Amino acid sequence: MTTTKRRPPKVLSPAMLDQVADRFKALAEPNRLLLLQAMQEGELAVGDLVARTGISLANASKQLQQLHAAGFIQRRKDGLFVYYRLSDHDVMTLCDLMCGRVTRDVKAQERALLPR
Repeated sequence: MTTTKRRPPKVLSPAMLDQVADRFKALAEPNRLLLLQAMQEGELAVGDLVARTGISLANASKQLQQLHAAGFIQRRKDGLFVYYRLSDHDVMTLCDLMCGRVTRDVKAQERALLPR
């Protein structure tokens, strides 16, 4: 059994807890995660994001607006086109951590279902 060194608990103010919860809410939508995943390789125009993800233009625009409001992505306008990119890769680090956790949980569930 491996032991993990635990960090001391961080005490957050109510205002900080609200801000953290808002960020997690912004990530609690599969289409938003899909859009973030598409932007990992770099900046993309809205049309390219729609083509890569299969999300409708109206839905993509709505989801991109929410990701932008949460600070996860940045946008720039060039003529008629709007381009989006990750603000930084911290959000993908967070997603990688959760994917690892989900993978471990699924494997544990599969082992629990194996006949003994």
